[in-house]
Amino acid sequence: MLDERARAPYGHPHMPYRHGTSRRFRRAVPAIAVTLVIVITTDVVVISELSRRRAKSPENSQLAAAPWRLSNGYVARPTPGTPNPAQNPTQNPTRNTAQAPVRPAAQAEPVRPLGDLHAPHLFAVTRRPLTQAALSKVTALHGVRAVEVADAAEVAIDGKRVQTLGVDPSTFRAFTPRPTAKSDALWGNIAGGDAAVSFVLGNDGGLSLGRTVNAGNRTLRVGAYATMGMGSIDAVVSRPTARSLGIPQNNALVVSAPKKDTAKLRRALLRALPKGSQVATINPVLIRPKGTVQPQGQTSWPAGTLMSVAQIETALKAAVSKLGRPYVWGAEGPDTFDCSGLVQWAYAQAGVRMPRVTHQQWVTGPQIPLSQAQPGDLIFWRHDPTNPGYISHVAIYWGNGQMLQAPRTGDVVKISPVSARNLAGVVRVSPQIAARTR
Repeated sequence: MLDERARAPYGHPHMPYRHGTSRRFRRAVPAIAVTLVIVITTDVVVISELSRRRAKSPENSQLAAAPWRLSNGYVARPTPGTPNPAQNPTQNPTRNTAQAPVRPAAQAEPVRPLGDLHAPHLFAVTRRPLTQAALSKVTALHGVRAVEVADAAEVAIDGKRVQTLGVDPSTFRAFTPRPTAKSDALWGNIAGGDAAVSFVLGNDGGLSLGRTVNAGNRTLRVGAYATMGMGSIDAVVSRPTARSLGIPQNNALVVSAPKKDTAKLRRALLRALPKGSQVATINPVLIRPKGTVQPQGQTSWPAGTLMSVAQIETALKAAVSKLGRPYVWGAEGPDTFDCSGLVQWAYAQAGVRMPRVTHQQWVTGPQIPLSQAQPGDLIFWRHDPTNPGYISHVAIYWGNGQMLQAPRTGDVVKISPVSARNLAGVVRVSPQIAARTR
């Protein structure tokens, strides 16, 4: 069902058929369908929409039965006998780390009250710990309003490869979605040694709330569900906990620059950071190709910027060949997949370089109305209750109201009816835009 990560604030342009060759494409669609039906005749199992909705309903969710549900529904009660740092906060406001030196992680401290929120725009990971000189270069960049230093690494949690961030709960909370930032209980649990995992990792990855799991060389309790919407980060712990997990210190950076062109700032950030650093856009936006025009509110794209009929057919054949393969959170194929992993793998077979996660796939082409969807378009949903604006699931439009998807843990790659519940939109993929999306 679900996957990872964010939104793009642009409209729903009226789209011509691909490359302006509507008659040719209309003739090609039946041919694609005939070819693929032959491939899947003995394999396709279409589930009913009613069954799918019932499987996702709160009544059937592990969350509804969890005795530790608090008012926000996704924070576990502190373990009995464990002090909660949020219960005795100081009155110091959230600091802006753009004006503070990089410092070693300290022992668990009381979580300070929430101060001003900072909208995050870029997330960077460096090969070596950030020096004060490098941080000074970043904070001096025009338009940078706030910077948060963190620790980042991939950690084996419950047998899954999870991109994990070590943070100072008192300051990092200001860079998260408002409902998450405001939860003293959530940040208190993190400061007390718990992990907050994304809703997708928790709900689809089988990490139930309050459960204790193996993580690195120790155990770790799942203290909250909270999707941070930053790159592929699916778990957040305190910096002392990060050290105990062997995560390198001071090798990650969150940058807030609300009035700066994000693409230009990303290039400037790469110049300021050590060689080999990686920088991802947290809330990417569609970058239209040169030559795109918008007459009277409509958008037309130059020929050659969208997928060709041959590419569409190849991608669909590749995806449908994986019917029945298990959903595994974080899997990229060729034998198991999550939703965005299936999209990335299938489109790669057609020579289209897709980004890995859903919030980046969301900006790989123009949005179109669902009524205009054609085979090979991508359909997106917002299913994440911990971050309602977040793009959390993707499927490939198959045609005739059907979609091809890797739904969720315990399910398999299948063709099923398109659901309008929590629908975010439909995207027509542009290979050149997909290749540039970071």
